[in-house]
Amino acid sequence: MRDNDSFGASTRRRRKFDDDDPIFVKRSSPSTDPVWDIVEEETGWSSWSAPGVQHGPAPIPDWVITEHAAKDTDRGVLKTGKEADVHLVERGVPDTDRRVLLAAKRYRAAEHRLFHRDSGYLEGRRVRESRVTRAMAGRTAFGREAIAGQWAQAEFAALAQLWELGVRVPYPVQLLGTELMLEFIGDDDGTAAPRLAQTRPDADQLADLWWQLVDGLRVLARAGVAHGDLSPYNTLVHEGRLVIIDLPQIVDVVINPKGADFLARDVANMAKWFTGKGFPVDPEPLIVELLHDAGMRV
Repeated sequence: MRDNDSFGASTRRRRKFDDDDPIFVKRSSPSTDPVWDIVEEETGWSSWSAPGVQHGPAPIPDWVITEHAAKDTDRGVLKTGKEADVHLVERGVPDTDRRVLLAAKRYRAAEHRLFHRDSGYLEGRRVRESRVTRAMAGRTAFGREAIAGQWAQAEFAALAQLWELGVRVPYPVQLLGTELMLEFIGDDDGTAAPRLAQTRPDADQLADLWWQLVDGLRVLARAGVAHGDLSPYNTLVHEGRLVIIDLPQIVDVVINPKGADFLARDVANMAKWFTGKGFPVDPEPLIVELLHDAGMRV
């Protein structure tokens, strides 16, 4: 997403975009998608310089607005999930044409979220304080807050690492608490890029998207990690490019006892979709190759 002179169209209707509802994708169409009420709220000065904020990897892209005079305006909900909601935020410098759209991923408060998959993904992760580890294991209120912080921090760190390695992921602009500001993948009018599951690529496009995916998976494997929850519902397609999103559950393939299983499931999920769309894929050779790249004996 780059600067644009006008974001007036960003307050138009926007579709529900729930990453945990694959049934929605099957029933959606341009004429029947449910519509969110658009809330336009100026949230005040940009949080870029807030105490404790972490910034994305250098070099920071030119389109990222770092000026102290910038202000953030919430343009409404882009998508919802069981762990977090994603809002469209316009960051701009008053009295200038400096504007950019960002995706603000906000992990929910402890009493409203459901980290329904966290036990397997958190295996192999460690925190410095044993009391925090015990609280997380016991799912106390404090422990749930600590888990939320781990999800946000893990996703921010994963995106930063993969961005630096050249994987096509949204640039992680900043992290403040449990709010993660990301590059918005979509059009200048605020229309989000479709998920792979929502696209209807032809034969040539299918082949190109598959090999883009394979290239990305190879980079992840060589870094020793797997997405952990990869599917056509958390990959986007924008201007012909496949973009991998939603990485809070990223898995260390070697340290996590189930790492190899997560990697294999990622490949199998994607291979099944491509095969179903008319591009036959045998996942097994790729799984073996990726596990070898990750340094595992197969």
